[in-house]
Amino acid sequence: MTGNRRLTPLQSRRVNSLAKKSCCNCDNGKCMLLDDGEECVCPQLISYSLLCKWFQTAVLPLDKELHAELLKTEDMRRCTVCGAGFASSSNHAKYCPDCRKRITRKQAAERMRKRRALITR
Repeated sequence: MTGNRRLTPLQSRRVNSLAKKSCCNCDNGKCMLLDDGEECVCPQLISYSLLCKWFQTAVLPLDKELHAELLKTEDMRRCTVCGAGFASSSNHAKYCPDCRKRITRKQAAERMRKRRALITR
């Protein structure tokens, strides 16, 4: 991906948070790769696009959902319930993490209801 695509404010906040937490070259908002004797602000923290190649290749894959959203990989799936995009680790995933919990509980309750109905007859 080139640095031409602009990030939404939410994406930018997530990218900045990820850079501050996980990037080994970001030290208190300063980029150690660009440091040539005088401190330089990390370009990833002050822009609304993906500029840093190191960030793209080493840090961004740590957040699968954001990585799939920004780089448009095939891992991005749509939830069948709410339609939200999510990163899936298998071909069988149908629901986003939020809906998955709700659907799993609903299906388990229905399964147990049927099981109990067969026992009481």
